[in-house]
Amino acid sequence: MENNISSAEDLKTIRKIMEDSTKFLSLSGLSGIFMGLFAIAGAMIAIFLIPGNWMILFNESLKTSTNNGTSAVALKLILDALVVLVLSVISAFYFSFRKARRSGKAFWTPVSKRLLLNLFIPLIAGGTFALILIIQRHGELIIPVFLIFYGLALINAGKFTYSEIFYLGILEIFTGLAAALFPDLGLLFWIIGFGILHIVYGVMMYRKYEA
Repeated sequence: MENNISSAEDLKTIRKIMEDSTKFLSLSGLSGIFMGLFAIAGAMIAIFLIPGNWMILFNESLKTSTNNGTSAVALKLILDALVVLVLSVISAFYFSFRKARRSGKAFWTPVSKRLLLNLFIPLIAGGTFALILIIQRHGELIIPVFLIFYGLALINAGKFTYSEIFYLGILEIFTGLAAALFPDLGLLFWIIGFGILHIVYGVMMYRKYEA
């Protein structure tokens, strides 16, 4: 009996060592919570900046020159999205680095490098596509593109970290497709995809792996 218990413990230890060497397990649920809060705050600011049918006004602003007052709306929205992005990236790195340090693990490892590479390739592609949409005056597709490519990035990076990331990516893609079907509700789907889903994911991850 003791030999069986010892063997089971040895297998768990070996499995943990192998998992630590192939997966980045320092992602913090707190980063997901803060990313969700930043996204919701950004959406609230966008609603404040553009009362009424924001999609029509946004598209109209894209079609005007930057010297026209209407086009300032588009610039403010783009700046709003960039601020949300920067704050989200900072929070993700900060809380993940803090979790790695508290658990005595290195943050910058070959596994974390592969995770970031697989994450940023779809993100850069999606950001470039969104920029093309802005140039081509297709503002109604920007939020769906962000959500879909972000979901693809999560799925791509999911094999290097917790499996929950994969399923979050699936939900982000479905949210992006729904946003494409109902472009006038783009901000609502932004709140759902980048806000609510992140907060739910973050709370679940924190309770499961950190609490």
